[in-house]
Amino acid sequence: MLKTLNALFDSLLAPQPGAGAAPAEHTLQLATAVMLIEVMRADATFETSERAAVRAALCDKFALTQDEATELAQLAETTAQSSTDLFSFTSRINAHFDMAQKLRMVEHMWHVAYADGRLSEHERHVLWRVADLLHVPHGAYIHARMRAERLAGAG
Repeated sequence: MLKTLNALFDSLLAPQPGAGAAPAEHTLQLATAVMLIEVMRADATFETSERAAVRAALCDKFALTQDEATELAQLAETTAQSSTDLFSFTSRINAHFDMAQKLRMVEHMWHVAYADGRLSEHERHVLWRVADLLHVPHGAYIHARMRAERLAGAG
């Protein structure tokens, strides 16, 4: 099963001759969704509120319907479970997102982390690692966290 999932993900990442923007956009959406899922997976339980925050982030980031966001989140969860690193995802994001888009994504990740009303050290660590791989300046990372805390009422 792991080989099948890896083959699927490799086919999504590999550029197809004559392929348009749609496959690249889907791959970018999947990479972004996996990062959101990684925050959700960082603590011991998957809360309904965290899943809702992932879907809301995907809808906001990519203008998806709820059904499309749910489907993408499910694919991302399966992909995240079989993945061994974050770099393959963050490198895709680095190649296509400008700094403002990366900051918005990090803020969405903080929303997922705070969705269950508490921030675990594992969630904080995953966010720090992803922000570092995305080359997000530390000050911007902290400001994104503060905005998410205010919205969550946790700050």
